[in-house]
Amino acid sequence: MYGDADAMRYVGDGAPITRADAERWLDVTAANYERRGYGMFALEDRATGALVGFVGLVHPDQQPEAEIKFALARAHWGKGLATEAVRHVLVWAAHAGLSEVIATVAPDNAASRRVLEKAGMRLQRERDNEDGSRTAVYGCALGGSTDVADQAGA
Repeated sequence: MYGDADAMRYVGDGAPITRADAERWLDVTAANYERRGYGMFALEDRATGALVGFVGLVHPDQQPEAEIKFALARAHWGKGLATEAVRHVLVWAAHAGLSEVIATVAPDNAASRRVLEKAGMRLQRERDNEDGSRTAVYGCALGGSTDVADQAGA
């Protein structure tokens, strides 16, 4: 996924990252679990066990809100897997005691915006970035696991 230029066009600076950089994210994820009790999850094909993507919660640049991130290998786009994964992470986050989760997305990334909306997240605002671009910020209040499950359609 990280080596696919099309899949990476909305991530970071939009350039694919190296395998070594991707492997460093395993260390970041391990540190997140140790520090916060959560991080990223691998998404596997139920039939084959093959890795098809990832989803989870991070705190980029030490922001206070947990932010959901997700990506799927291109062969798995458009099948509802990202929406299902985001819904499950929102329910999991509520059970873990988080009160809010956000997600950030490029305003022109229609596919990811649909995933977030179908999972029960709502556009809160758009913000300006230092490089002149804009980011759409979605949010979901996690008042309780039942509320989140209802909101997320789980």
